[in-house]
This record gives sequence, structure tokens and C-alpha cells, in this order.
Amino acid sequence: MSNFGTYIQESYDELIHKVSWPSWSELQQTTAIVIVALILVTAMIFGMDAGSEAIMKFVYGMAAN
Repeated sequence: MSNFGTYIQESYDELIHKVSWPSWSELQQTTAIVIVALILVTAMIFGMDAGSEAIMKFVYGMAAN
């Protein structure tokens, strides 16, 4: 049980004294970058999905005729 207490104490010490936390402006900037990247990747995946759907409809339409 003392190992668990040591683990908690060392984890707390590391989080308070050793971790360098970003400033508020850095946090806002990186959050904005992540949101923009998320939107771009989502749009790219949507485009690929819509394109592959159109291709498959075309191929299946040719096979039906």
C-alpha cells in the first residue's frame, strides 16, 4: 500500500513542479489549430466518401443496364 501512496505523491509533485503548462494564449492558439485541422480532415473524408459513393452508383448503374 505504501507503493501506491508513493506513486500518488510523486505524481502530484511532478504535475505541480515539473510539468510546464502552456499559457492561456498558447492554449487558445493550439486549440484553434486543432479545430481548423479537424474541420479540414472532416471535409476531406466527406469528399472522399461522396466521391466513392458517386463512383459506386455509376458502376452499379452500368451493371444494371
